[in-house]
Amino acid sequence: MMKNLLCQNLGVDVSKDSLDVVFSTLDMERQVRVKASRKFANTPAGIRQLQRWMESKRAAEVELRILMEATGIYYEQLAWFLHQQGYQVSVILPTKAKRYLQAMGHKSKNDSIDAKGLARMGLEQLLPLWQPLSQNIYQLRLLTRQLEDFSNQRTVFLNQLHALHHSAFAVKQVEKSLKKMVRTLEKSIQELEEAIQELICQDPLLAERVEKLLAIKGVGLKTVAVLLAETNGFATFEKQGQLVSYSGYDVVENQSGKRSGKTRMSKKGNAHIRRAMHLPAFSVVRYKEPVFTALHERLLAKGKTKMQAYVAVQRKLLILIWTLWRKNQVYDPLYDQRHQKQKEAILSLEAGASLSGVCAADENKVAPLGRATQDEHPAPVGQELSFR
Repeated sequence: MMKNLLCQNLGVDVSKDSLDVVFSTLDMERQVRVKASRKFANTPAGIRQLQRWMESKRAAEVELRILMEATGIYYEQLAWFLHQQGYQVSVILPTKAKRYLQAMGHKSKNDSIDAKGLARMGLEQLLPLWQPLSQNIYQLRLLTRQLEDFSNQRTVFLNQLHALHHSAFAVKQVEKSLKKMVRTLEKSIQELEEAIQELICQDPLLAERVEKLLAIKGVGLKTVAVLLAETNGFATFEKQGQLVSYSGYDVVENQSGKRSGKTRMSKKGNAHIRRAMHLPAFSVVRYKEPVFTALHERLLAKGKTKMQAYVAVQRKLLILIWTLWRKNQVYDPLYDQRHQKQKEAILSLEAGASLSGVCAADENKVAPLGRATQDEHPAPVGQELSFR
């Protein structure tokens, strides 16, 4: 029977305290069979027990893959352990697993059904392998997320103070406690910001590239730190569409036949990135960065709301930061204007050459302009940064 197997997969539904696992196989007749299922504790001892159980069920000569959902931070301990042990691990967003189960016709939802669905999904689809964060990036993510939490808590307490000052009866003890909490949080926020800056400055190559991004007026160190922490230094994104989708800025259409519904942003992605891009989008427009001001004004002229225009600015700003990071380039606020003038000059030259009977592709006529422009504004390409 083992000779008829094509592949094996372990589906793991991860929660804070437990790991529901289902071991499934796919044979030559494309039949999916559940071989075994069990629940383990989500602890180091439980994970080692899971490994021994899995090894007792698998066929050594057949490929084995493990699939789990990215459930908060609770999957990371298991994923790290299995990755270090040499297993092929894939991690997907919960929304992707949910849609797969819905497509399979599952109406109910529980840990056992989720694990079974993940095991089947891992057999039927060739999913990308999970790549762990580097140590520096992992530390940066912990710092930036804690900073976000403290900032949100500070806002809550400040709102409570504001409400207290406008209440009919003020209670001094409540006001004193709230002010104390605000001071404590502000001190912790300052310490975290200093820790983030220190972590980045420890790596000269990282610090140099971050400094280039800070040339964009309105983009601060915290924004760049969050983007690097949440994307693993942009290491896993080869195309801008992947980054846009991961961040939840992809557009969802609602159209069928002659009916055309409302087009909206999916928001099915990394919420930390979208929060980090919120204030910088306002800032780059306020500081009149040409490319973003033009986009903002163009969308408003088309009848878009202010928030829709600012969301478009967020998306464009995110793509710009990704592009500058990959190419290791310094931000040029007038790049679009110069690029447009260059295109117009080339088109004008080609049109003039065509009217005079000269071939537009004549190297003696057209090439010198392109070469001079390229030499005048070289585009250096840096090596990808490996975080140490």
